[in-house]
Amino acid sequence: MPRRSLVEHRPWLLAGVLAAALYYFLSDDEIGGTYLIALKGAAVGALALYAFRRLRTPHGILLTVVLAFYALGDMLIELYLAWGGAAFFGGHLAAILLFRQYQRRSLTASQKGAGFALLFGVPVLAWLLTGDWLAALYGVALGAMGAAAWTSAFPRYRVGTGAVLFVISDLLLFWREGPISDVGIADWLIWPVYYAGVFMIATGKVQTLRKGRLRNPARRGL
Repeated sequence: MPRRSLVEHRPWLLAGVLAAALYYFLSDDEIGGTYLIALKGAAVGALALYAFRRLRTPHGILLTVVLAFYALGDMLIELYLAWGGAAFFGGHLAAILLFRQYQRRSLTASQKGAGFALLFGVPVLAWLLTGDWLAALYGVALGAMGAAAWTSAFPRYRVGTGAVLFVISDLLLFWREGPISDVGIADWLIWPVYYAGVFMIATGKVQTLRKGRLRNPARRGL
């Protein structure tokens, strides 16, 4: 990212990171549920604004929609788990649509294996951790998002890894909410792992698309 652009748009990234950190450390504080919900939504909401300002193209708008769904899910999940899940489900569908437009033309055996593991393994794990068919259905969208990201032409060790971190955070959430829950470790890890994943997805997509190298990934053989 050029230095001038970084200075101009960095405040949105810093605002998102600051909101995420404040939410993490204040989530057990008695400052009021409404304020905490707004603070939580602001963390990814700032990333959505960053994406909108940096990439005003159809794909940039789609990325903004993805992040807006995730920010909405962050807030709604504090009110009712199913509402938050529905918002995240919508975000995953939009993310899959974006990733599928930039799929790699050729994949190694290990890359294909990782994609299949995410696609089929995540819903199975969601079911095993919760025993809930709705969780398994959500896991289908979550796993498909992770698989689409990992097999896309976006940088795998940035965007792909970010998507995997998102998957891990949701599996930790299922672990916490399920019958075999271990609240301690899950509560410590869910939010930072989730936010790190979304941050990597947002910044990785924006910076890659702004370089213009993925306009026709199939023809370029990415």
